[in-house]
Amino acid sequence: MVGSGIFTTTGFLAGDLGQPWLVLSIWGVGAAIALAGCLSYAEMGVNLPHAGGEYVYLREAWGPTWGFLSGWVSFFAGFSAPIAAGALAVSLYLERVLSPAGASLPPPPVFGWLHLDQARLVSVALIAALALINIRGVGAAARLQNVLTGIALASIAAFLILAFTVGHGDWAHLGMPAVRTSARSLSSQFAVSLIFVMFAYSGWNAAAYVAEEMQSPERTLPRALLAGTALTAFCYLALNLAYIYALPLESLKGVLPVGAAAAEALFGGRVGTLFAGMLALGLLSCVSGMSLVGPRVYFAMARDGCFPAAAATLHPRWQTPVRAILYQAALSSILALTGTFEALVYYIGFALILFAALAVAGLLRLRRRPEWRRLPVVSWCYPVIPAAFVLTSLWMLLWTLVGRPREALWGLLTVACGGAFYRWKLSRRMASARPL
Repeated sequence: MVGSGIFTTTGFLAGDLGQPWLVLSIWGVGAAIALAGCLSYAEMGVNLPHAGGEYVYLREAWGPTWGFLSGWVSFFAGFSAPIAAGALAVSLYLERVLSPAGASLPPPPVFGWLHLDQARLVSVALIAALALINIRGVGAAARLQNVLTGIALASIAAFLILAFTVGHGDWAHLGMPAVRTSARSLSSQFAVSLIFVMFAYSGWNAAAYVAEEMQSPERTLPRALLAGTALTAFCYLALNLAYIYALPLESLKGVLPVGAAAAEALFGGRVGTLFAGMLALGLLSCVSGMSLVGPRVYFAMARDGCFPAAAATLHPRWQTPVRAILYQAALSSILALTGTFEALVYYIGFALILFAALAVAGLLRLRRRPEWRRLPVVSWCYPVIPAAFVLTSLWMLLWTLVGRPREALWGLLTVACGGAFYRWKLSRRMASARPL
């Protein structure tokens, strides 16, 4: 869960919301939404303890078409677009490390939708390098991931401890608002800004994907989902508090490498630059993890007949899903060269929230089954928990469609293209698949 979102989105929230207390509270609201989703997924995972998460839940609740579409959207918005956004964030952090004052060379001319500035070219190079490592074998990729994850966790812990003990911050910043850059009302902007927050919380449902491998999913799955999300929420609130302690909201406004800016303000000079570099490696761990996991998802789907068959091809020597890796790297590179970080986050958030809402709405239908096992914590105030998640998601989706129509329509177009592909190529094969 702890990925590029927490290190990049606070600068956008500062300009959109304008008040420190709103910036902090929106992370708490996002945590409450994610926890409601966790409870709903926990009950579905206990009753459908199969690998696949949303793919299983949507197929069982709404039919094979929606099961396929969840995997289709994962290829575009679940992995490829987040890899592109994460790689862009890493390159901007590295730019900040190499040029702490924030100076950078002017970007070259733009060719239509194609941007060839330094940050994007570095992003594509990172995506290509990780793809090559993945092609050469899962062992090397896993070792790299372990090292990067260790650096990420150590960096966050050290940053938080030192920020509030020796950092040169000021608690008076909590009372200093920023001039809002959004002309929307606060209520509508709050809904749109939640897309950024839910992008940062994406991964709250990850434990459901391995429910089949749990010995006691009825006990382990709810604990894993709730504990992981609660711990991450605490970490996110602490990091945002550290950012605002370091700099007034006006100085954070519009800054994408917000962790680097905060580190430089808190520690100054070389120490701040060192932290910025460590946070860049932490961001790289997120990109590396998605680069490693994503192709295995497409490989499994292709093997089951619900993704293009070429994605199931293994390299004869390294036994890696080479075509799935190349497909993902190619799409991620295209998105990095054609989209902005902000636009990618809105696209990702819109698509992922849509399918999470559909999955949780499926619980309302699946609960009618006579053999369905009901979790006490969900039944205690049913249907408030799933209904709250679905209604809040619809609120976010509606205002994103109004406020960011281009990115929202790209998300809907992705779903529509997946539906057309399913009807053209896979409908008979999926309809004849054995029910779970």
